[in-house]
Amino acid sequence: MAKSSKTTVASKKSVSKKTILPKKHYKSILGEKETEHAIVLIKDFFQMALSTELNLTRVTAPLFVRASTGVNDDLNGIERPVSFPVKQLNDEKLEIVQSLAKWKRLKVTDLKMTPGFGIYTDMNAIRPDDDIDALHSIYVDQWDWEMAIDEKDRTIYYLHEIVNKIYRCIKRTEFFIYDRYTQIKPVLPEQVTFLYSDDLQRQYPNLSPKEREAVVTKKYGAVFICGIGGKLPDGTIHDGRAPDYDDWISESGDGHRGLNGDLLVWDSVLELPLELSSMGIRVNAHSLQLQLEERDAEERAKLMFHSKLLKGELTQTIGGGIGQSRLCMFLLRKAHIGETQVSIWPEKEFAACKKAGIKLLQLK
Repeated sequence: MAKSSKTTVASKKSVSKKTILPKKHYKSILGEKETEHAIVLIKDFFQMALSTELNLTRVTAPLFVRASTGVNDDLNGIERPVSFPVKQLNDEKLEIVQSLAKWKRLKVTDLKMTPGFGIYTDMNAIRPDDDIDALHSIYVDQWDWEMAIDEKDRTIYYLHEIVNKIYRCIKRTEFFIYDRYTQIKPVLPEQVTFLYSDDLQRQYPNLSPKEREAVVTKKYGAVFICGIGGKLPDGTIHDGRAPDYDDWISESGDGHRGLNGDLLVWDSVLELPLELSSMGIRVNAHSLQLQLEERDAEERAKLMFHSKLLKGELTQTIGGGIGQSRLCMFLLRKAHIGETQVSIWPEKEFAACKKAGIKLLQLK
């Protein structure tokens, strides 16, 4: 990436994309004012349920971090963070966070959390390289959480246990909203179905990963796809993951690889899968080394975060993020994430939504 003293990174060449719109006639169930009230209800209820279910203490999180530490999340390994120099730090470069995956692990270690207890926080990020559509925005708001675990808990079965707890929180929130807005009927199945990315590749070899997700999410209603980032039987990957937070290379204990995954639900308004959460058991020193090697990123071992981890100085954790605006979008049966958050949208996107009767919260 070229160095720059500007407060934003240079944008990629824009790619024309067809706006994602409902296939059927759409009219928002709640008006704009009711929607704003419902968003508050969802956020307050869900974060309390999550905190209670997972034994999480709320902490305050940073909006930016030092670029030289390796703490910022680089997601798939290619997204560029927004950066800016600070005058009183001798123009040292800081970066707006893209998520808090590594920062949370440092925080759990600093707080000396014992296994079974952890933290959560409101994470606000800017991802300028994200594609913008009905599901994606350059502004990201999510509940980031991290929990201390024992080494013996580094199994796919423990991950499934945590996923089930989070899914129960989502189910309870869905009923909470239905109890107040009876026109919004519950649609989630009683249980989330666990699947594996390598099995899906073998089962649907002629489909893309996104097409596989659509087939199984529509079939089951709610799925957790395990093993995101590691190589599949055909040498491809289901989706990208950076090498330094989720463990996607270790044996999972049941004949598969990967101790992480994505939680998806079927969005009946847009008729497509909606990812609500990404989570996983975090790398230990051994899996970090292997993943850095696989991604040709061994130079990161010299950074502060990676050095501490390789020396065994960081608590073993599990963690993830849960999209706030996406959860509100799903639970309120909205057709666009711009109905539950304020962001900036291309003129073409804004015009298409207006024509389709979708009222974005962005002012014009």
